[in-house]
Amino acid sequence: MHRTMLAAASLVLTAAPCALQAADLAAEVNPFIGTTNAGNVYPGPSVPFGMVAFSPEMTPLPGKRFAFAAPGGYEWRGNGVRGFSLTHVSGTGCTGASGDIPIMPVTSKVELSPSSADAALRYASVLDHKRESASPGAYTLTLDNGVVVNLGATARTAVGQFQFPADKPANLLFRTSDSEVGSTDSSIVIDPATRTVRGSVTAGNFCGYLAEDRRESYYTLHFVAEFDQPFEVGGTWRDDTVQPGAREGGGGTTYGTQGHPPVGKGAGGWIQFDPKRSPTVTARIGISYVDEAGARANLRRESPAGTTVAATQAATRAEWNKTLGQVRVEGGTPDERTVFYTALYHALLAPNLFSDGDGRYRGMDGKVHALSKGQRAQYANYSGWDVYRSQLQLVTLLQPQVGSDIAQSLLNQADQNGGVWDRWTHLTGATGVMNGDPSPPSVAAIHAFGGRSFDLKRAYASLKQAATVPTERDLSRRGCPVLCVGQRPGLDQWMALKYMPVGAPGWGTASDTLEMAAADFGLAELASAAGDKQGAALFRERSGWWRNLYNPKATAQAGYIQPRNADGSWPAFDPASDEEFVEGSGAQYLWMVPFDPAGLIATLGGREAAIQRLDAFFRKDNGDWAVTKSGPLHAELDNEPSVAAPWLYNFVGQPWKTQETVRQAMRQIWTNAPEGMPGNDDLGQMSSWYVWSALGLYPLYPGRADLVIGSPLFRKAVIQRPGATLTVTASGAAMDAPYVQGLRVNGKSSDASWLPASFVQKGGTLDFKLGTTRNTQWGTATLPPSYGPE
Repeated sequence: MHRTMLAAASLVLTAAPCALQAADLAAEVNPFIGTTNAGNVYPGPSVPFGMVAFSPEMTPLPGKRFAFAAPGGYEWRGNGVRGFSLTHVSGTGCTGASGDIPIMPVTSKVELSPSSADAALRYASVLDHKRESASPGAYTLTLDNGVVVNLGATARTAVGQFQFPADKPANLLFRTSDSEVGSTDSSIVIDPATRTVRGSVTAGNFCGYLAEDRRESYYTLHFVAEFDQPFEVGGTWRDDTVQPGAREGGGGTTYGTQGHPPVGKGAGGWIQFDPKRSPTVTARIGISYVDEAGARANLRRESPAGTTVAATQAATRAEWNKTLGQVRVEGGTPDERTVFYTALYHALLAPNLFSDGDGRYRGMDGKVHALSKGQRAQYANYSGWDVYRSQLQLVTLLQPQVGSDIAQSLLNQADQNGGVWDRWTHLTGATGVMNGDPSPPSVAAIHAFGGRSFDLKRAYASLKQAATVPTERDLSRRGCPVLCVGQRPGLDQWMALKYMPVGAPGWGTASDTLEMAAADFGLAELASAAGDKQGAALFRERSGWWRNLYNPKATAQAGYIQPRNADGSWPAFDPASDEEFVEGSGAQYLWMVPFDPAGLIATLGGREAAIQRLDAFFRKDNGDWAVTKSGPLHAELDNEPSVAAPWLYNFVGQPWKTQETVRQAMRQIWTNAPEGMPGNDDLGQMSSWYVWSALGLYPLYPGRADLVIGSPLFRKAVIQRPGATLTVTASGAAMDAPYVQGLRVNGKSSDASWLPASFVQKGGTLDFKLGTTRNTQWGTATLPPSYGPE
C-alpha cells in the first residue's frame, strides 16, 4: 500500500562493518535499505516473524527543512529520535501502526511534562548516522546527549543496554501512551524494590485518519521491564501535569479530531539511575497482548535474569543465519548480494508472532484463546492485498509450518470476527484496509506451496460462505472507501451483475472487479483441494467475470477494462485516470489478470495486439524504459497492481522481454542504499518480488504453485525447504546478462518458460545458460498454461 511517496536522495550507508564468514549471511544484510523513499521499514532488531521489533521512533528536530513521515518509526532523512519502541510493522503505508512504548534515555531533569506542547522536542535527541549501526538482530546508536544505546530482541522480549554519561542526570522515559498513531489509554507502575517497570497501552487506529468511523482502539499491549541496576522513582505525567515521585499513572493521547494524536495529550513515567554508580544499565522487557502475567512469563522464558544484550544479539543473528541460509546464492557483486539478502530478510519479518510462549493469544472477539490443534503459533498483521501476490508463497516455500500457521491464524481470526476474513488485520483489529478479498488466494497459495497443517475444509467452507452469502457488513458503507467493514463489499451486486458497478460499496469498483476475480480463482483452487468439484467449477467460472468490464471501445485507440454503471452503460473513461481504480490507473490495471493471461491476450485481439500494447506499457515512445515514474500510461513496478505484468511476455512467446524487463526493474529500482526500495515494502511483499525475480522464477498464479520463468541473477542458488531442495545454476549470470540461451530441467533440455507445481513440491535442478544478447527462439513454442473458465 503506497500512500506517501518521497523523493529519493543519494545517501551514504553506515551499516555496521563485519567480516563475512562462510555461514554469516546476516553480514550481507543492510537493514537501512528502504528506510527512505517511503520504504517504511525499520532498522532495529527482530527475529524472523517476531512479536518484538526494538527500533527507533524518529521525530523532526529544529534545523531540518522538511519533516518526513515515518510510518515504520524511522526515516533516514530525519534527524531526531524520541524513543525506542518495542513493536513495529515493516513497510506499512498510511501513517504507521504499533510503535508501542517508546523508551527514551535523557540526560536532563524531567521538570516539564514530555507530553506538554511547551516541552516540544526537549526530550528528543539528534540522530547522527555516523554514530549508528544495524545488522540482523542488533542496533546501536550514540545519541547526541551522550547515551550509547544498544538493542537486541528475542521473539517476545526486548533487551536494551543504555550507557549514560557519568556527569549528567540519567533518566529513562517510558512514553506509554505514545504509540505511532496514538492511543486511548495506557498505564505504568514503577517498583524500585523489584527493579521493575510494568504497564500497558491500548491502541489501534491503523489508517483511521482515512475514515472517521474507523478511529478505534482494538488491542492492548502489556509490558514488564526488569533492570539489572537499582533505580529511583522519577515520577509520572499526564498531559501537562507532572507528578514527581508518583509510582503509578496512565492516560492516552486520544486520536484527536483528524485521526492523529493531538499535541499536549499523553502519559508515561520515568525512572532515575545513579550514573556514577551504575552508568551502564540493561533492561529486559517482555511483552504480551494477553495480559501482564503473559508478558512476565515470556520474559522469564526468553530473557531470564542475567541475559545480556550481547548474548541476545548473537542468538538472534544465529537464527537469522539459519533462516537466510535456506537460500544460498553464489556469484554476483557485493552490492547485488546485499540487495538480495536484505530483500529476503525483509520478506521474512511479517506476519508477526501474536501468541505467548504458553500458546495463549487474545482473539478478535476480545477473549483469550489457545492455539488450534496442530498449530504452533498464532500470527497477526496480515496485509492481504499485498502479500497474496508472492510473499506468502516465499514464506511457505521455505517454512511450510509457518505458512500453515498463518492460514490457521486467518481462519481463527475469521471465527472470532463473525465469519469475516478481513483484508488487513492489525493485531486484533479488523481494519478493512484496501479492497477485494485476498484471503482465498492467500490460503490457496499457502496450501499449494506445501502448507498443509491447517484445517483446509473448515477454511474453505468459511470462505465459500463469505463468497456466496452477502452479509450486513457487505452491504454496509461503514469505513468505505478505504476501510470497508465487509469482507466482500457489494457482494450482492457482484453476484447479480457479474461485475462491480460504479457506486457499489468498496474502493475502486473496476479494481474491485479484478480483485474479486482473483479471489474467486483462489477459491476455485481451494475448492479443488477440499474435494468440492461443483464449487471449483462455480468459482472458476466467476473468475472470468473480469471480461464484463472489458470495453473494446473504451478509447478511440483501444479497449480497456474500465468502470461500468449498474445499468450496463459505460461512463467516460481515461486510461490515465485512477477513477474507480486503487493506487493505479486504468492502463496499469489492464494487465492484472494473472491467472488467465491467455484469456486476456485473446480479449485484447490476440498475440500481436497484446505484444504491441505490452511494449508500449514498458517503453516510452523513444524506446527508453518505462518501468517506474514514467506516468500513468506506463508500468509502475513500485506497486502491486503492476508487478505481475512483466511476466506476461512469456504468454505471447517472447520470454526474452520478460527477462529484460524484470532485470531492468531490478537494476533501476532496487539498490544498496537507503532509498533502494520501491516505496512501501508492504510487510515484505515488494521484497519477495525481488527475491523471486533474482532467482529467475515467479509465482504468477494466485493460489497455484506453477512458476513462470525469468532469468537468475546469480550463478548458483540452492533453496532448501523441508523435504526438497531446489538448485538453480546459471552460467554467464550477471546483471547485464538476463537472456536465457538454454535451460535444462532435472538434466533434460527444456523449451518451456514455466514449471509445474511438482517442481516446488519435489524439488529439482534448473541449469540455465545466460547471455547478453536476446535469444528469440528459446521459450517461444511451449507457453505457460492459463486458467480461464472451463
